[in-house]
Amino acid sequence: MKSTFFKALLIINLLFLHNCKAQTTNDYINFYNNVVPKLNTIAPNKTQFYGQNFSNFYNELQNKNVSIMMLNYDTKSDNDIKYFVLDLYLSDISMWSVASKNDFQYPWISITFENEIPNQIKSMVEQSNSKWNNTFEQFFSNMKIEKIKFVGVRGYDNPDFSGK
Repeated sequence: MKSTFFKALLIINLLFLHNCKAQTTNDYINFYNNVVPKLNTIAPNKTQFYGQNFSNFYNELQNKNVSIMMLNYDTKSDNDIKYFVLDLYLSDISMWSVASKNDFQYPWISITFENEIPNQIKSMVEQSNSKWNNTFEQFFSNMKIEKIKFVGVRGYDNPDFSGK
């Protein structure tokens, strides 16, 4: 009797976990299908922001109801030591985890600036745990954009991870 009870309990738990995973996957697909069409309306006109302050591009994201959740900084190439690239992520790490587990595309925006990002970015990102806030908005607001790349916007299950 106990054995049957525990088997039934195990099966119920497995079904529950499967439903939770399916819900999380569905949540991710809904997130993706909500944010990517907004990004794809901006992508064809991205060159209008080249040479402009980041604040202009940020305002366009806000106008399209695209929220930045996290950020990272990078160099232009592997051999560089100066930071010119700002990567903007549009959801928290839990959504990224779902995308990775399912081999889904993860939408993000990569911005290369004309001038080096000041070194204080390191401590700022560390203090904020990479979470976007108004301080970053102000920090980047007057930096001139050289290039913008939209990554992971070709369909959540598309194997082509190249940027637009």
